[in-house]
Amino acid sequence: MSFSWTEHRFAGGALALDVANSVILRHDDARCIDRFAIETQLVAFPDAASRFCAERALFGDAAPSSPDDKGRFIALREATDRYFRARILEGDDDLLLADLLDAAAGNLREVERNDIAHATARSAIGLISMPEPERMKICRNCGWLFIDRSKNRSRAWCDMAVCGNRAKANRHYRRRKEEDAR
Repeated sequence: MSFSWTEHRFAGGALALDVANSVILRHDDARCIDRFAIETQLVAFPDAASRFCAERALFGDAAPSSPDDKGRFIALREATDRYFRARILEGDDDLLLADLLDAAAGNLREVERNDIAHATARSAIGLISMPEPERMKICRNCGWLFIDRSKNRSRAWCDMAVCGNRAKANRHYRRRKEEDAR
């Protein structure tokens, strides 16, 4: 399967969230796709992040993770997703926070400073202490994690152009179908 790393794929608002969002339809076992399971996607991600990620100024040009560090990077991705998803839905969980900190620390200690895993670990640590944690949300359409930077904190979708339009089109379709049924 072929993918492109487009601006939409970096709708999370932070590198750690964009990395977590690399698993498409994470909670749909039948349609779930791990983009990092495809080696070319994993290698291409840092270049795309340096062009599209909201935090690109913080990490600059990051190198792909070495094959030896891939497992550590994936563990960080999964710990990031578990912790922030739980924090949004249920509130803080000390065990999940400890797992995320362990995964981040491992990447900070063991990988090169210019590695995408190192930058992701720094991003995740920054998100843990973000000033307004209630701004982190889960997209109502695709389930991605994102930071709501809207003035009134009412953003419901990771990307209005993709998920917002899909949701609105779906709602319009259902309304028209109900009207036609009457």
